Amino acid sequence: MRVENVHINSLGVALHEWVSAEQAVADGLLSPEVPTANGLTGTHVSKDVPAVDLAVSAARTALERSKLDPEEITSHLHSGVYYQGPAGSYPPGYIQRELGLEGLSALYLQQGCNGMLGALEVAIGQITGASETEAVLLTTGENFTSPEIDRWTGYGQSYFLGDGGAAVLLSAEEGFAEVRSLHAGLLPALEKWHRGDAPLLLRDEPGSMADMAERAERFTETELSLSETLERLSVFDLGVIHRALVDADVNASDLAKVVPIHMDGRMIEYSVMTPLGLPMSKSSFDIGKGVGHVGGADVFLSLERLVRTREVGTGDHVLLISQGPGWICTACVVTISELPTWSG
Repeated sequence: MRVENVHINSLGVALHEWVSAEQAVADGLLSPEVPTANGLTGTHVSKDVPAVDLAVSAARTALERSKLDPEEITSHLHSGVYYQGPAGSYPPGYIQRELGLEGLSALYLQQGCNGMLGALEVAIGQITGASETEAVLLTTGENFTSPEIDRWTGYGQSYFLGDGGAAVLLSAEEGFAEVRSLHAGLLPALEKWHRGDAPLLLRDEPGSMADMAERAERFTETELSLSETLERLSVFDLGVIHRALVDADVNASDLAKVVPIHMDGRMIEYSVMTPLGLPMSKSSFDIGKGVGHVGGADVFLSLERLVRTREVGTGDHVLLISQGPGWICTACVVTISELPTWSG
């Protein structure tokens, strides 16, 4: 969809201790062949800081960087991949209480690693639709420090799971970047790739995310080969990306940067950059390779770094891309209007 009058007013991030892949190898947590192959250099670890507190920290930074009065914010969208609190709790309520916000509508989205762009899609509707919302806060936070998950190879050898938080403050009036377009889609033929064969009716204890890589492997052994799976999702993703570019009235060659989720550089090159006819230097891989895969936060963690370090400037077009189980894909084009005061 073509988007007008939706601006990124501010961004906030929360990242703690950095652990190198080299250290993980030395500690016996990772085979040296893995980082050599995937090009990833490390990840961030937050130890005992809850995911929702990482979201709160990122949101505080976004609010501090903004000139908007918090009372102008009337909607809050939170997303998460891993543990956000006890069953039955509502993470947005905790986050709003910690931030001192009241009276906001609140939605909790669970779209996996597509969560923040999924939240952006909802926020666009709120700002441009019947509710005529003036400002929306997006938050996410992840902490994968858990005995049931191996952050180095638990999701296969293409990701190092990272802890952190991200927040986006959207405005109908002003911001340093304009949202030009967003297109999203779902490829249900691949939903079993992440679901596996577990029953849909809960009879025992709830399942864990720890075996997602195994579920994906079983799917490619019994349902659709890995090459066919990757081919189908690549074609699907490129269709979503193409629609976002068309709706923004830009060509791939017009893009200053392409920002995918933080993963194996070979996957980014094969599935995104080469089909777009762009070199890897135009991707944000040099940022993502050392941050870790922080669920849906990735695209905004990288965008914040690009803006803060002035790797993008006024007039630059940036393509954000994320995916999630289902198979979900969202692509969004933003144009930098002016660099904010917190950049540089």
